[in-house]
Amino acid sequence: MKYALVTGGSRGLGRAICLKLAEQGIPVVINYVSNQQAAEEVKALVGAQGVQAELLKFDTGNVKEVDAALEAWEEAHPEDYIAYLVNNAGIRRDNMMFMMPEEDWHAVLNTSLDGLYYVTRKVLPKMMMRKHGGSIVNMASLSGLKGLPGQTNYSATKAGIIGATKALAQEVAARAITVNAVAPGFIESDMTKDLDVETLKQQVPCKRFGKPEEVADLVCFLLSDKAKYITGEVVSINGGLYT
Repeated sequence: MKYALVTGGSRGLGRAICLKLAEQGIPVVINYVSNQQAAEEVKALVGAQGVQAELLKFDTGNVKEVDAALEAWEEAHPEDYIAYLVNNAGIRRDNMMFMMPEEDWHAVLNTSLDGLYYVTRKVLPKMMMRKHGGSIVNMASLSGLKGLPGQTNYSATKAGIIGATKALAQEVAARAITVNAVAPGFIESDMTKDLDVETLKQQVPCKRFGKPEEVADLVCFLLSDKAKYITGEVVSINGGLYT
């Protein structure tokens, strides 16, 4: 059986992606690190659609936790494999660089960029062994494309994800594995709830923030067989804010 793993799947964009995958009948492994109640809610919503859902707790930035959790999952599913991977886990610790504590720099890079490496390298071998390969979508950001003041750590992380996406796509294309990135602009989520929404909306040509479901639709398309000839791409979804 083919499963999808969504890191940071308990809230925000990850939650929307899990629910959209369930609509397509794809069993979902929901990763979370601390908010078990939110993860259980997503699991229940996926199950309500008649689709299997499992919770997998680990910190993407902790290599020992990643390895232990994924190895345990593989042992429990000897005939199954993760065919769809969404590297979505991420945090923000915004500050001007000259005021940024060292721990905030490392925390942001560790969760998303190191996490992408830790998780993907564990999932790839089984994916590469399968005839039909698989699909990986990495969550980048507008910040990784143009940079945003007060987000040097976040922008560096997302720019790194974009570079990793382009390189990995070339490494695994011959194994029928696609690797793409999605770069959202301002989206209604936990990550943007502390922003000045009304002011920022005026900067967006569409005059609104995007919805998590719109990002989830794009992610699920890139994971699907309909996108098998799309790889190494960074697809923006930002209402025309930056092209």
